[in-house]
Amino acid sequence: MPEQPKPIIRFDDFLKLDIRVAKVTKVSDHPNADKLVVMDIDLGTEQRQAIAALKPYCQPQSLLGKNIVVVTNLEPRKMRGLQSAAMLLAATFQAEGQEKVVVLTTDADVPPGAVVS
Repeated sequence: MPEQPKPIIRFDDFLKLDIRVAKVTKVSDHPNADKLVVMDIDLGTEQRQAIAALKPYCQPQSLLGKNIVVVTNLEPRKMRGLQSAAMLLAATFQAEGQEKVVVLTTDADVPPGAVVS
C-alpha cells in the first residue's frame, strides 16, 4: 500500500532544517540492539555520534569513509541507551517484495560540513 502524502509545509519550515554532509569515521554495532549501527561522523567543525537502524539493509562497514547526508539540528535522542546527535537520511522503497533502504551519499568528494540545500 502506498504511503499517504505528508502535508504541504511552508518553505520557511524547510529552511529550519540544517542538512549537511558528514564523513563516517567509525562504525560499530550497537551493544544493546541487533538492528542499530553506531557511527562517529565528522561535520568539519565537530564530531558527533549518529545511530541508525541499518543492519538489516546494508553491511555497516561499507559506510566507513563515505560522505552521508544528515540532519544536524534535530533534538538529540537516546536509542537503547546511547545518544544519537544527527539523523542520517536514506531512501526507503519496496523491491522484489522486500523493504530496501539506501543511505544518501554524495557522488563527488564534498568536504564534511557542507550545507545541503
